Amino acid sequence: MKLGIGLGYSPRKLKIPMEDILFAEKMGFDSVWAAESYGSDSVSVASYVLAQTSKIKVGTAIMQMQARTPTMTAMTAMSLNALSDNRFLLGLGPSGPQVVEGWYGQAFGRPLTRTKEYISIIRKIIEREEPLQHEGHHYQIPFKGEGSTGLGKPLKSILHSTGDLKIYTASITPAGLRCAGEVSDGVFPIWMNPEKFDIIGEHVEEGFAKSSEEKTYDNFDVAPFVPVAMGDNIDFLYMAMKPMFALYIGGMGAKSKNFYNDYAKRLGYEEAAEKIQDLYLEGKKDEAAMAVPNELVDDCALIGPKERIIEQLSHWKELDKTGKIGTLVLGNVGQKAIEVIANEVL
Repeated sequence: MKLGIGLGYSPRKLKIPMEDILFAEKMGFDSVWAAESYGSDSVSVASYVLAQTSKIKVGTAIMQMQARTPTMTAMTAMSLNALSDNRFLLGLGPSGPQVVEGWYGQAFGRPLTRTKEYISIIRKIIEREEPLQHEGHHYQIPFKGEGSTGLGKPLKSILHSTGDLKIYTASITPAGLRCAGEVSDGVFPIWMNPEKFDIIGEHVEEGFAKSSEEKTYDNFDVAPFVPVAMGDNIDFLYMAMKPMFALYIGGMGAKSKNFYNDYAKRLGYEEAAEKIQDLYLEGKKDEAAMAVPNELVDDCALIGPKERIIEQLSHWKELDKTGKIGTLVLGNVGQKAIEVIANEVL
């Protein structure tokens, strides 16, 4: 089991915790991941971190697909990989309808079709076996539609790939997890209960069965985000962490289409998920946070004093014995927690 750091979304002012990242690199962490929503972009942050590190891998979790054409994403990934001695990891995702349509001004429809097309195009570019051509629902290369000149021609990337680029997708829906298992090299569940792995694994394995490649957990990385809060005042830590859970379960999507709310229900918190969402959408964000059960936080996070976090890690270590978990991507983790968790896991 490897360890990574998730940098999360930028606040109002962009600040990258380089001291923590360099300490994690020293402690043997495998990766660090830059996020984007509708603030800072993940590529700029990943580039900055790659330039100041020497061993740790740096990835995007996630690059939102509608923000860039697949060819631009391939160019970016190949360039960063070449400049970093093959330390770049490409994480992709379709985001959600509120961001895609409200921020990027594009239709959200058929996100899994987009994911499959997008990854297929990137892999063709990297392989350079023939000039790029693609005919799909979302992308037509060369473009021959309305407004085209008819002068477009299939091209090969001038830049050759310098290494085996790993492609991750972010998903928690059953269909999205199947898609990940079929076409990607890893998946980011937003949270995960290590004692209920099958909620994730069942669908990933269905994707393995549909893949054109031989897919197992040996060549596929299940990399859940694991929030961390280390300290002695457990009640304070619960309250500090709950607003994040409430944001996702209650506010990351409309009443009728919130993937995180659906996921919380599959984790066993149906009544709480309904209550959190109702309160959040009514503008009662503090009450929504209070409605997040302590048990849900404990299921999916590492929280409490050092000894309690070590005990919680034992559940992940038991899962690791099955060979099904690849990387724990730790969120909100400082140097003290980095050291404790690294000494326990690595």
